[in-house]
Amino acid sequence: MSAKTVPPQPPKNNARIAAVSGFVGSALEYYDFFIYASAAALIFPHIFFPSGQPGVTTLLSFATVGVAYVARPFGAILWGHIGDRFGRKRALLACLVIMGVATFLVGCMPTWDAIGIAAPIIIVVLRLIQGISAGGESPGSSSLTLEHAPDRRRAFFTSWTMGGIMFGIVISSLVFIPIAALPEDALLSWGWRIPFWASAIVTVVAIILRRMLDEPEIFEDIKKSDEVSAVPIASLFRHNGLTVVRITLMSLFTVINTMFNVFLLAYGTTVGGMPRESLLWVITVANFTAVVVGPFVGMLADRIGRKPVFLTGLVLQSLTIYALLAAVDAGNLALTWVLGVFLIGIAYTLSNAVYPAYFPEQFPARVRYTGMAVSLMLGLVLAGFTPTIAQGFVTGEGNTQNWPAVAWFTIAIVVISGIATLFAPETARTPTAKLGLKRAELTEAEAAQAQPATERVSASA
Repeated sequence: MSAKTVPPQPPKNNARIAAVSGFVGSALEYYDFFIYASAAALIFPHIFFPSGQPGVTTLLSFATVGVAYVARPFGAILWGHIGDRFGRKRALLACLVIMGVATFLVGCMPTWDAIGIAAPIIIVVLRLIQGISAGGESPGSSSLTLEHAPDRRRAFFTSWTMGGIMFGIVISSLVFIPIAALPEDALLSWGWRIPFWASAIVTVVAIILRRMLDEPEIFEDIKKSDEVSAVPIASLFRHNGLTVVRITLMSLFTVINTMFNVFLLAYGTTVGGMPRESLLWVITVANFTAVVVGPFVGMLADRIGRKPVFLTGLVLQSLTIYALLAAVDAGNLALTWVLGVFLIGIAYTLSNAVYPAYFPEQFPARVRYTGMAVSLMLGLVLAGFTPTIAQGFVTGEGNTQNWPAVAWFTIAIVVISGIATLFAPETARTPTAKLGLKRAELTEAEAAQAQPATERVSASA
């Protein structure tokens, strides 16, 4: 008598493993990335960019934050090529190793007083390496998790990747809260180095978890059928160029995150007169709220569609950022708490938790990693330089309280993201195997399934 076997459910299990690995890997990767951003706001103007004008030193320090964003598109091409040709897992492991080494070396850096102009030059080089690494992390993690997830739960599972990024920001802020409370001499001599050195432990843990991952079945099928693109970036622009432009513009909404986590910290302490420890707590709680809210936003996007949730977030972000900057300028810490937590924890998360599914869903699997990485990173170039541009608005005699210009500049960028989203397709009901295909390539039934649930209900009424 033969034993009755229960068929395994690899898609469900793989999706969970991919989601957890994506959460942890992204958290650790962005811990590395954002401890630099915190140090750029609080520490580096004093030890790497000496000048008699505080606004100028902060401006130069923020520029090194932006340099990493310039490097991201080059990293996107590199990791996209590796991920689409040789596997998502291989690319993601390499990203972690490179980021970890570069971050540890930042903590070992001599200051301007020790080696002069060589100090900021080396810092810029290490920051470029960090940017190249970050160019492949979240796009690869999102693509891998999406390809493992069940068709109707893709936004939920991929939202954990973005939750990991926000949690990485939380960890970086928590680490800097006690560091920022150190006496000035200790802070500027050795205290700031501790978070960078701690990244060595973080990197080892992340690598162990990433090695547990399997390649998605859809990618293995592409390899077996010999459909792997020889040059993914060329294939991407040949067949999906308009999609690249659209998603690049859609990704501009991420200026909200950079402004909140970098510019707010510097402006609030110098102009608003708020304690840096208090602002770090605002950033920490706001980002932790985003971690908790993100999966629920993913479930909502799986239920009613990507576009309505994403657009609602953009509207709320535009309304909130103006009020938040006004509160910071006035030094109103209580209102800064309320608006800051709402902006990042709710408004930003409505868009941020959706895009790890929405963006890669618009590309076919054979160029998905490259398409997601290049499009997202091109958009993030502007996001990375937003604090620098914003600091320029408030630098100079008579301009220190020119926060309305900063607010309207940020809102204008979010509006551009919204306009691009209006032209994006709804992907919530498209089967994973058919994602990124032209509508003419879908059967009539598949085209109908590509509509969000709300549209199908109204059509049948």
